[in-house]
Formats: sequence, C-alpha cells, structure tokens
Amino acid sequence: MSLPALSEPRALPIEPARDPYHVYLDSLTSPESRRTMRGCLDRLARLLTGEESATGAGQPWHLLRYEHTVRIRTMLTDQGWSAAYVNKHLVALRRVLKEAWRLGQTSAEDFARASDLAPVRAGRLPTGQHVPPEVVGAALSACDDSPAGVRDAALIAVLYSTGCRRAELGGLRLADYDPGARSLRVRGKRDKERLVYLTTDAIGLVERWLAVRRTGPGALFCPISRAGRLRERDGRPVGLTGQGIADILARRFGEAGAAPRTAHDFRRTFIGELLDAGVDLATAQALVGHSSPATTARYDRRPERTRREAVDRLRLPASRPLA
Repeated sequence: MSLPALSEPRALPIEPARDPYHVYLDSLTSPESRRTMRGCLDRLARLLTGEESATGAGQPWHLLRYEHTVRIRTMLTDQGWSAAYVNKHLVALRRVLKEAWRLGQTSAEDFARASDLAPVRAGRLPTGQHVPPEVVGAALSACDDSPAGVRDAALIAVLYSTGCRRAELGGLRLADYDPGARSLRVRGKRDKERLVYLTTDAIGLVERWLAVRRTGPGALFCPISRAGRLRERDGRPVGLTGQGIADILARRFGEAGAAPRTAHDFRRTFIGELLDAGVDLATAQALVGHSSPATTARYDRRPERTRREAVDRLRLPASRPLA
C-alpha cells in the first residue's frame, strides 16, 4: 500500500494469522457483514495503491498514521459517494486499525490518533421509494403455484409485514418462526436480536410455503432449482443470499409489470406506514432494529405531507395584463 503523502520503507509480508485484515473479518459473525467489510477494505486498498487487483490482505495497515487517515477520508469524499457509503468505509478502516493495535503492531497512541476521524455528515433523504399496496398485490399475483412461486409470495409478505433487511431475511431459520405468536426472531446488525410480527395474511402465505419446504431444520427461505428442488447442505435448506433475494423481487415485480422494487423499498414503506398509523417512534425503531431513533425519524413521511399541504393552501393569482 502506498501511504498517501508520505514515503515509507517497504513493509514485510504479514502472515494471515497476524494480518489485521483477516483477523477483523474473522471477528464478524455474519457472512453478509464479512462480504460487505471485505469489499470496503479491498476498495480502500485499490484506492491507495492504484492497483485494480489490490486487496486489503497483506497491506501495511499498521503504518497508517493520523495524517494518512485524514487524507483517506478526503479521498473517499472526493469519490462522490453518499455520506453513509463513505462512513461504512471509515468504520472498516477504524476496525482494521484496532486489530493492528490488538495484535501489537501499532501503539495505543498511534491507533487512537489515526482512528480519530469525524464521520461524514449529510442531510440527504433516505434512499428507496414507497411500495403501494396495489403494487404488492400485483407482485403476489405474479407468484404461481410452483415451489418457487409459493416461496416468493411468502417472502414478499414477510418483507411487507416486517421491513427486514435482505441479510436478515436470508439469515432466518425455521426455528426463528413462532406461528402461535405470529413472530420471527431476527438477527440484525452486530448480531442484535429482535422480534418482528407477521400479519394474519402473511402467516397464511408462510404456512403455505412451509407445506412445500417441510418442517426440517435449516433456513426458512432457500434457493430452488429449475426442477423445483430445494437447495440443501447436509440435508438442511441453505439460506438465500442478498443477491438472490434481489433477483426474486426483480423477477416478480417485472412479471407484474411494475417498476423494480428492492428490500430497502419495503423497509422504507414499513417504517412510513407505522408512523402514519400513529405508532410511536421508539416502537418503530425497535421493530426495524435501528440503533438510533434519529435514523428511524428520517423515514417519517408526515412532515413531508404537512409541508405539501401547506403549499396546497396557496393559490396562483389569475393571469391578467398590467394596465
């Protein structure tokens, strides 16, 4: 890694067992988190070295000092990325620096200084778009009676009823489902667990899917081959990947003749519907697994509606020539 604005001696190769990159990724409990943060660190390595094939493995992260990380923050913001995307890379950078300190490769003072980076602030609106009920109904109608169709209808119903993230949905196990309580135990970011609840209509679609899936242990939602066979490992259904869920949504909404929708669109819709219905912010925050109520509040559509209604009170004067 060519450290920005500073010449350093060539670093010796780092053994994988003592490489902060590998140690950090191994500390993450979710495969989705490992994939995401590996991408962030590899992207940082390519940005700093200028090599398209560079990865974060074997890079001299322990040599980074405060002047380097400040420069890295500037380089990230200059990419034109969103504040959330830049901050995700800064989190990865801080964590790999922390592992370098834990491994005894850098001092506590150097680590503290290098990781003392303010997050990027921005006032952008949350990403995503509202998913109207009639569009959800059209997508459900596009799901036929094949095993994949029954699965996809249940998956869409769970997304609409819970606002789960893609990784959370893919990580659900049959044991997480409690039909009596109409609940699902969801493991979110940083392995935090929460209970979410299904509507009675969603329960019906999930039960219909379970009649196809059967009741053995394993993932709640799994890939299905073109021949209609469930993909299994050691006799247990394996979970869908985030991309697999995205592909299902793209296919079903496309078949319904609707614009593409994402899992995050469902999440935004779920939060907005809760707040519109008068659910308090703390309850909405708990249901979607946000760490801060401020994040949940960004999805509140009521202030937007109030501002629009205020403008609707204005009347454009009738056109008439001046005397």
